[in-house]
Amino acid sequence: MKFKDIRALATVQGPARTPSERLSRRCYSVEDMRRLAAKRLPGSIYDYIEGGGEDEVSLRRNRSSFDDWSFLPKWGSVENLDLSSSLLGGPVSMPLTLAPTGGTRLFHPDGESAVARAAEEARVPYGLAHLSTTPMEQVSAAAPGLRRWFNIEPMADKAELQAVLDRAAAAGYEALLVNVDCRAIGHRERDYRNGFTAPPSIKLKTVVEGALHPRWALGFLAHDAIAFPNLDAEIPQGPLSSTPDMWRTLLAGSYEPTDWDDIRDLRARWNGPIILKGVVNPNDAVTAAEIGIDAIQVSNHGGRQLDHMAAPLDMLPDIVDRAEGRLEIIVDGGIRRGSDVIKAIALGADACSIGRPYLYGLAAAGQAGVAHVLKMFRAEMTRTMMLLGVSTIQELRLEGRDLIRHRNAPFARTSPAPEASHGLEEMGIPS
Repeated sequence: MKFKDIRALATVQGPARTPSERLSRRCYSVEDMRRLAAKRLPGSIYDYIEGGGEDEVSLRRNRSSFDDWSFLPKWGSVENLDLSSSLLGGPVSMPLTLAPTGGTRLFHPDGESAVARAAEEARVPYGLAHLSTTPMEQVSAAAPGLRRWFNIEPMADKAELQAVLDRAAAAGYEALLVNVDCRAIGHRERDYRNGFTAPPSIKLKTVVEGALHPRWALGFLAHDAIAFPNLDAEIPQGPLSSTPDMWRTLLAGSYEPTDWDDIRDLRARWNGPIILKGVVNPNDAVTAAEIGIDAIQVSNHGGRQLDHMAAPLDMLPDIVDRAEGRLEIIVDGGIRRGSDVIKAIALGADACSIGRPYLYGLAAAGQAGVAHVLKMFRAEMTRTMMLLGVSTIQELRLEGRDLIRHRNAPFARTSPAPEASHGLEEMGIPS
């Protein structure tokens, strides 16, 4: 090769000038973001994101369930490819939402505000957890154009419930995400072995982990103490506070007994959309539709609650069939690729929701990390639809069952058409 040819091939890449540019050169998948988050976080904090209940069977099945489905691309033109859709009566730039996650400032000091700004930029909804570490009003101020949903549990105390609803409505939250899978806290053995607490307690192990992760430790120490300000029905005054008795009650696994009558009461009290989060039983989907619930989130809480609980994707086809279009269906659990989202939409979901993937991004690089995760999902969805032969989300929903196949499903073998069979026999080839 001549020198001039070598010179033409040589490229010099300048230093990355922004966090986004650094991530674009280093992280090409959610798995890459996970590895980076694992390096940035103390082990006990990272395990809080990663862990599941008991033997973590549900956690593993959430992921492996997507591997059971294969694409059957169709040939034809793909024109004006568009990921945009609608969800709960409003626009979304792609069929994806950010699920509520508790304790978010444990992973990065900007916490929920950073997540909200990234979601606003990507034009996807964000569900703020009841156990968020940032007041709901502060999140609203950080991302005023964001479609904000608020996450609560059913409450037997109706005065307390109404106070929370009034506060959420005043802060501009358009929908409620209601957990129906938290009657007790799952047995999260990683956290017990690590001695994990929220807020973190100061002990020898905490000090050692902080020293080994100085960037995380400096961010943690330089900002307000971790608290859970949305547990208070009224807006907290002064320093952020949580309700210690309620937090201890949640950790102890006790709960206020509630049933479908409480969901009906909630439906009467809240004027906006309601999503029941944690539905995996098709019968519950039917009941939710009958009492006027707008959507369900098919979820097993990321495998963190009842172990051996069915994986959401495994139950999705049955739930779609039983719901008969009477409510919208969101799916979470094990989603790590844009192709996972496309599989769920093909099976009848209206959207998917992610939790751990955006937390990896937050832990790795704050708002820029969350934004990078969402950009990767958008790119992967676009590429998958192009290769699948689908131009729009609506087309995917209409034709999805013909474009995907479960590994245990038998092939539908059809006999050749009479004309084709006759032609083969004339050539001496058995049909």
